[in-house]
Parts: sequence; structure tokens; C-alpha cells
Amino acid sequence: MGFRHEWKHEITASDLAALRARLQVLMTPDSHGVNGRYQIRSLYFDTPADKALWEKRNGVDPREKFRLRYYDGDLSVIRLEKKSRRNGLGSKTGAPLGPQEAQRIVDGACSWMAGCGRPLVEELYHKMAVQGLRPRTIVDYTREAFVYAPGNVRVTLDHHLRTGLQCVDFLNPDCVTVPAGDATAVLEVKWDTFLPGLIRDAVQLAGRRTAPFSKYAACRLYG
Repeated sequence: MGFRHEWKHEITASDLAALRARLQVLMTPDSHGVNGRYQIRSLYFDTPADKALWEKRNGVDPREKFRLRYYDGDLSVIRLEKKSRRNGLGSKTGAPLGPQEAQRIVDGACSWMAGCGRPLVEELYHKMAVQGLRPRTIVDYTREAFVYAPGNVRVTLDHHLRTGLQCVDFLNPDCVTVPAGDATAVLEVKWDTFLPGLIRDAVQLAGRRTAPFSKYAACRLYG
């Protein structure tokens, strides 16, 4: 995927309800999940010195971070993803993993990653060896996603953000997570070369300005 424009707002519960009502009229629910709603579990990686965390907090450009992710508890579709930020634009690349492969990464049994034929998996292996990247925390949340074909627009409403604290048992559905502080919900708007005025107007909120927000950073406050 190429680099895309991205807006983020931390929003209130009333904002969430208002945006949901508007977007249901103007946009199409994402085909994943039920009416565009699904559960996301991610496991983020960082170095012993918290390189990804501090680069995010300090607005370093360019920057990147790695994560494992699956949806709605379905362990048959697990992905390794790398999110990159450059010149204010974002991109994401991914590679599939089997459950046993994901567990071996969590356990630190990573020699199989070298020469596995998946460039992103090999890149993570190299950075685990050189930079000391390791799993740091689980991030859980509910996502409501909407799409709009002109501009390839995707709008997401993420809420019920929870953190695994020190737990990295990514594949364990019984891993205890707790609410991530005061982060009520997050609005994200992503598009390619242009954002249609109809959608631009729909996502405007009185008194809200675009501001950096990282679910990983919010969850790392607790471990």
C-alpha cells in the first residue's frame, strides 16, 4: 500500500454517537465484521529503550512500528504489519502468519524467520536481532469502519480501548486486559489524493482539532 493522508481525533462518547449517525447515512460499512464492526487485538513491538514509543511522542519523521494483529478472535488469519510515517503521510505493509509462527515470535523462538521468503517477516527478524525489538503490550479495541469510493476514503471509530499491561500472551483469549485510562474513542480518517467535501464536512466536530494519537502509546502508559 502506498502512503496515504491521515487525520486523527480523540473524541468523546457523544462525538462517537453523532459521527456514527452521520457516517451510516453517507458511507458504506466495511465488509469485514457485522455492519462494519469488529474486534481488534494487536501486539506491538518495541526496543528496550522504547524507540517506537519515544519517536511517536516526539513526532519523529520518518518512523515505523511493528505489530501482530487478528480480528474477532479468529486465529486462522493473523498478520504481521509494519506502519510507517513519512512526510506526514502513513502507509502499512503486511504478511500472513500461522498461529504457531505467531506464538514462536512471541516466545522469542525466531530462527525460522530468517530466509522464510516473506520480506516483512525477515525484516522483523533482522530488527529483532539488531535493535532488540520484542513484544511489549497487547492493545484491544472495538472498531466501526466505513468506506467511500471517491478518494478511497476510510473512516474508523475505535472505542473500548484496553491494554494488556505487561501481558504479551497474544493468542490467549483469556489474557486479562484493562481499560486504557481516559481514552474514550478515536476518529481516524484516511484517504489517497483527495478528501471529498461531503466526508470532510461530516467528520468535522466543533472544538476538535486534528492531534497525534497512538493507541500503542496510550496503552504503554500502563506498562
